[in-house]
Amino acid sequence: MKILIAEFAVGTDIEKSLIPEGAAMLKTLAESFVRVGHEVYYPSAGTDIGAGTSLESTAENFKQVVEREAKKCDAGLLIAPDGMLPELNRILEENTVNLGCSPSSAACCADKLLCTQVLKKAGINAPEISEKAREGKKYVLKPRFGCGAEATYLVTEFERTEEFIASEYIEGKHLSVSLIAGKKPLTLTVNRQFIEFEEKKDKGGENPAKTGVSGIKYNGSLTPYQTSRADELYETAISTVKCLDCFGYVGVDIVLSDLPYVVDVNPRPTASLFGISRVMREEIGELLLMNRFGELPDSVRIEGEYHFSKDMLGELFGKN
Repeated sequence: MKILIAEFAVGTDIEKSLIPEGAAMLKTLAESFVRVGHEVYYPSAGTDIGAGTSLESTAENFKQVVEREAKKCDAGLLIAPDGMLPELNRILEENTVNLGCSPSSAACCADKLLCTQVLKKAGINAPEISEKAREGKKYVLKPRFGCGAEATYLVTEFERTEEFIASEYIEGKHLSVSLIAGKKPLTLTVNRQFIEFEEKKDKGGENPAKTGVSGIKYNGSLTPYQTSRADELYETAISTVKCLDCFGYVGVDIVLSDLPYVVDVNPRPTASLFGISRVMREEIGELLLMNRFGELPDSVRIEGEYHFSKDMLGELFGKN
């Protein structure tokens, strides 16, 4: 089969700081599909991942390249910022078989407020969204539409705006569950996320945080994370992707406290995949195709563990 994998950072070169993570995910997927006998094509604004065939693209024509090349391929997969994913997945679905989430599911996951409301309605634990700060409480302030820890802060005071949401801060272990969502969800691993808090000064007008500001930064993962509560985490993640009607590879970010609290849902491949591919015996490419065209196995085989940091990805993929 001919597979199109379009990763936004690599394909546009708009945000160079995101290229290492994007290239790591792209290379992992491309190499896996190639190992099981498929041809891989990917848009690139200059980054060479050393696998598959690159297709010249720019920030201006990225969407057009996806549309044009999807028509030539048997299936495709998109990795992009949450706010752009619904439209890009729509373009993909109109021109080939989409191995990822539907546009409507991706749109729901991208809207942090709507996603939280859907989860709570389904009885899934998620941090409460707050309208105003209460004394002695901490809050996570983040864009209503955004991805990862982008522009995310730990605060004690905030001003409510339409662009940002503030949710109660939950003390606990920062984890994620990686799984393939579909007719029969397949859990892959629980991952430990390394989250760093950095004191930041408000530069005025850039965010609605007022005092007690700490930046929240993701700095890599440990895969797998061994915990006696794995079944509880897997059950939460499966319930999450079912109620959001997700499909394909999904990363569910969870803070594990007295209960698992779902803090974010990524309806696309995530950076954790870079580590998972090094400890999972099965090929992620083959699993994604089986999810769409066949039937998934009941489980995957995990051997050993793997830890990576964002700095490490920068060293591996920072140079074109």
